[in-house]
Amino acid sequence: MDIRIRRAVAQDAQTLAYIQTESWKSAFKGIIPDDTLASCTDLNRAQAMYERTLNGQMGSGYILFLDGKAQTIAWWNAARDEDLPIWAELIMIHSLPEGRRKGCGRRMLEKVFEDVRTAGYKNIALWVFTKNTSARAFYEAMGFRPDGCTKLGFGAEEMRYAREL
Repeated sequence: MDIRIRRAVAQDAQTLAYIQTESWKSAFKGIIPDDTLASCTDLNRAQAMYERTLNGQMGSGYILFLDGKAQTIAWWNAARDEDLPIWAELIMIHSLPEGRRKGCGRRMLEKVFEDVRTAGYKNIALWVFTKNTSARAFYEAMGFRPDGCTKLGFGAEEMRYAREL
């Protein structure tokens, strides 16, 4: 199994959008309302979002290739929550369904942690749907813990996880 990770570039918008939308379709069905899921998994809309993000150089994104095929994506930036002014935030990590449970997520998060540390951050937070028990188990295995904050996002409850680096 050959795993390679590289930083996302402007030409990757279509690949990023495809992985995100396919991941959402399988991971969030039954967690967020169907109409919200349909809207959020529109490939053209997702591609336009990634084009804006990449062209605006907002945050740091990565693509993990498994045996030469784009499999997993991740994005981080400075935390958006006002109560975490000197934290980083894992904005998202998504993997195509057929590549889950093969170590790609772990390898990707290790790369993100390395990048976040190099940028000078000592802590990182993320938001996850409360009902997404498999993602929560993954984050907990990677050292994240719930910090007690919740919010409504995409029509479902989200909870915030945090960890020291």
